[in-house]
Amino acid sequence: MSNHARGERERLAGLLAAAGPDGPTLCAGWRTRDLAAHLVVREGRPDAAPGIQLRRLAGWTARVQAGYARRPYEELVARFAAGPPRLSPFALPGADEAANTVEYFVHAEDVRRAVAWEPRPLGPALAEVLWRRLPMLARFELGRRTPVRLVLDRPDGANLTVAQRRAGSVRVTGEPAELLLFAFGRGAQAAVTVRGPADEVALLRSAVALPAESAGSAGSAE
Repeated sequence: MSNHARGERERLAGLLAAAGPDGPTLCAGWRTRDLAAHLVVREGRPDAAPGIQLRRLAGWTARVQAGYARRPYEELVARFAAGPPRLSPFALPGADEAANTVEYFVHAEDVRRAVAWEPRPLGPALAEVLWRRLPMLARFELGRRTPVRLVLDRPDGANLTVAQRRAGSVRVTGEPAELLLFAFGRGAQAAVTVRGPADEVALLRSAVALPAESAGSAGSAE
């Protein structure tokens, strides 16, 4: 069985190594050094990792991460590339694949798309994994913030309704990887097409990141 998380880990580690410690990322306020420290803390410091999601613990997480960011960059990248420590929750059977495939795919694109980029062609197996993960993730990431009815469309006709709202309807079309990046707030650097009434697209733009070209190219949603 394919281990997509391992492949994405290797790819992300390679991108981090090539970018060096001061490379840009799409994570607001983070250089590559900060991202590498985040990855190491997330897997190797169970005492600090909860603050990534829980605001009341975020201060401790930020202090721990800042300490790791002061370590040699090559050490951070090597620790991440080596996989989760033996006592990490991510070392449990199946946990790496379940929890890290999307995480590492998105962060790899955070490094790659912070500079000139083109959409990354994916094999069909990984594309389907991302598509299967998309419904829960998109509804969690977008469902509460989207002010319009939002539908995500694949080019092959498959679609996913993220939010049901009385106000209008906007459709965002792209390959599974691009829709995933859109759902995770990277829409300005995602190869997606946005269609809908101009006022509804403007409402959506007020809540989430959209590609710049969608400002003047909104058509009618079906």
